[in-house]
Amino acid sequence: MAEPRRSTSVVRLRSRSSVLLVVTSVVGFVGFAWPLFIHGTSSFAQAHSADAPWIFVAVLPLLLAVVLSALAEGSLDAKAIALLGILAACGAALRIPSPGVAGFEPVFFLLIPAGRVMGRGFGFVLGVLTLAVSALITGGVGPWLPFQMFGAGWLGFGAGCLPPVRGRAEVWLLAGYAAVACLLYGTLLNLYFWPFGAGTNTSFSFVPGAGLLHNLHTFVLFDLTTSLGFDIPRAVTNAALVLLLGRPVLAALRRASRRAAFGAPVVHAPADPGGVDLAPR
Repeated sequence: MAEPRRSTSVVRLRSRSSVLLVVTSVVGFVGFAWPLFIHGTSSFAQAHSADAPWIFVAVLPLLLAVVLSALAEGSLDAKAIALLGILAACGAALRIPSPGVAGFEPVFFLLIPAGRVMGRGFGFVLGVLTLAVSALITGGVGPWLPFQMFGAGWLGFGAGCLPPVRGRAEVWLLAGYAAVACLLYGTLLNLYFWPFGAGTNTSFSFVPGAGLLHNLHTFVLFDLTTSLGFDIPRAVTNAALVLLLGRPVLAALRRASRRAAFGAPVVHAPADPGGVDLAPR
């Protein structure tokens, strides 16, 4: 039997959830990019390293608000939460043998098909939870963690926004998206790290007050010269995994979604009056 062509969205982005997701993304964007827009002194770059805990404190209640809003609107039930936990655990397990050496990070391989099948909201929440759980398991909790969570969340969200194609075309689409998204993920993480990690006396250093265009130009040079050795292997690894295993993973996710019947309404019907009366006498 052919699979239905409609997409499944476990976490549907209704009005309240959409607003909260936009607010959360704005907080993330500010956390990445605010050094480019604020004038300061030379000590400003070092001060940027202390903002991550505050961003972490800000994003957790916002993420919880997204989940609670989906629960209140009836788009996220116990089965969806269980699936979310299983996939987050599997994604975290993929990161255990891949500490990021030479850019080998297959953790995004499962996130992309899940966001594709289950929807944008599910992909965003799954990306954030996967990086958070994997950081707790591998001891990777640090000032970089909230930025990794946002990057993975946006990556999962984008997978749910891809156009509706099926078959081999879908696998190639996801593989291309995996390559591009992994490169952009590395660029985002560099944007967090660059203002205080490149030093103050190099040609790639962040210069507070130098202007947006000057600092963007400097950042692009920094990214190209320091990060491609990690970003390209990450992109190739995840794109190759999608090409090799994408079809069975997509089929398994769609089969699980159909059997769980996430979109089926719960109807409480009265007992059949023509049935056998088993009440005690």
